[in-house]
Amino acid sequence: MLLLLTAALLTAPAASARPQAAAPVPAATLTEVTGFGANPSNLQMYVYAPATVTAHPPVLVAVHWCGGSGPAMYSGTEYSQLADQYGFVIVYPSVTRSSKCFDVSSPQALKRGGGSDPVGVKSMIDWVTAAYAADTSRVYATGISSGAMMTNVLLGDYPDVFAAGSAFSGVPFGCFATTDGSEWNSACSGGTVIHTAQEWGDLVRAAYPGYTGSRPRMQVWHGTEDDVLRYPNFGEEIKQWTNVRGVSQTPAGTDSPVSGWTRTRYGGTGDQAPVEAVSLQGVGHNLYAWGMAARVITFFGLDAGGPAPQPGGCRVTATTNAWNTGLTASVTLTNTGTTTVDGWQLGFTLPSGQTITNGWGATYAPASGAVTATNATYNGTLAPNASVTIGYQANHTGNSAAPGAFTLNGATCGAS
Repeated sequence: MLLLLTAALLTAPAASARPQAAAPVPAATLTEVTGFGANPSNLQMYVYAPATVTAHPPVLVAVHWCGGSGPAMYSGTEYSQLADQYGFVIVYPSVTRSSKCFDVSSPQALKRGGGSDPVGVKSMIDWVTAAYAADTSRVYATGISSGAMMTNVLLGDYPDVFAAGSAFSGVPFGCFATTDGSEWNSACSGGTVIHTAQEWGDLVRAAYPGYTGSRPRMQVWHGTEDDVLRYPNFGEEIKQWTNVRGVSQTPAGTDSPVSGWTRTRYGGTGDQAPVEAVSLQGVGHNLYAWGMAARVITFFGLDAGGPAPQPGGCRVTATTNAWNTGLTASVTLTNTGTTTVDGWQLGFTLPSGQTITNGWGATYAPASGAVTATNATYNGTLAPNASVTIGYQANHTGNSAAPGAFTLNGATCGAS
């Protein structure tokens, strides 16, 4: 395990400086960029671009812990090596205030354009977008401790900017809120700030009043023995982001990818579910370890050829034809996004009492409950506006309705 709360434990590399013109930085070199735009809290900006950057690259914002820095985040995690492999560009924000902690508590930080750290981070993203013609639909944030809290804040303030986030040892958006100028909230850190899912979701929605667009996917990580930001915060984050994404708080799937880990997925069962949560048994606050970043990259979809469809990027029509104890279902999936889907998994939950006996156009597993339909070899590619119709036969015990909600590769689909 890496002890990432103490910057002195890491040797940060030297970083060259780059003036304000929005032009690509030297390749494969951590570079400081100055004069990048609105920056009310005087953050520093560091950029890493690999030797080979993909056309219209994704952007990853990697946010450090209290006492850390952008260069320490660069040297203490493997995101730059993954950027070398997959061609995305990384922004490493760096705090200059004495605490070296991000502002996740002030009223200014907890609203869009409020005049604190999130504004500076947004300016960094705008700079990289201009310099690299970056894909604005593929901007992501990840962070550790204070950086995890800032990841929650960024996704709440700028839901139209970020496609997804991943937070290691954080707290929900708004949990750390204070009004007395203090950067610390003991009730939240102690795990005693408890709200309903609706209340947590309302805090996020209040950061950008009137916004009705898509919301980012979220991945959260927490150790059960965290003594800095107590473990109850993990459950509160799950409540918040499942509500924000409009999915059930009941997991669609649970597994243990590593001994001692419990991974739950909400609203879908694939690698890019709307919400994913990883609990580490017996692990404390410093839970980040080498290898975890690759799982973040998979959740973001940065290790694939293109982004997962986002809300509004797919539409499903489902009908059933029933008799006394059986039914057939017809399901039509349409790609309403602007990019081709190359390989699809359609997730849905069968009504209670239904069991699939056979199907066509896809493979179905399991036969009841939360089902995933995986494309056949001949229909896995869906161009924009293209549709595919699949179907299944099922037994039922009285409820012959069609499923009411669907996800495509983990992203929620519209229904018609």
